[in-house]
Amino acid sequence: MKKLSTQPCMIARSLAIVGDAWSMLIMRDAHGGLTRFDDFRKSLGIAPTMLTGRLSALVEEGLLEKRRYSDRPPRDEYVLTEAGRDFLPVLFAIGAWGRKHRGGGKMIRFYDAEGGTEIDPLTIDRATGAPIGTRSIRIAPVE
Repeated sequence: MKKLSTQPCMIARSLAIVGDAWSMLIMRDAHGGLTRFDDFRKSLGIAPTMLTGRLSALVEEGLLEKRRYSDRPPRDEYVLTEAGRDFLPVLFAIGAWGRKHRGGGKMIRFYDAEGGTEIDPLTIDRATGAPIGTRSIRIAPVE
């Protein structure tokens, strides 16, 4: 994954940071309001050593910030940074794809906390206004 972080492709560089399922699920739970190690562990059923590594990487890459909330005993929480908050549309785009192509059975739903409506994401191109995925793309080589 480290090799991806120096690629000219921003998709590759981003995957170097959050390209595994655990990191994505930690970010989902952080957006859902979880901040404490034990809450992440309980929600995900992840091994403590694995969770420690993923949280450390997300802090190092600037998606989460580690803050001390207790000195005795020493305890930290993990809060979203601006970069972490900006990651939410990525999670919802993946979720929309999953709902369409991996749906069936029981599924968690996500709602707007203020309006109460279910979130139905749409990814559009700012320049054309066209939904992404409805038009062909061209990948330009690095100049």
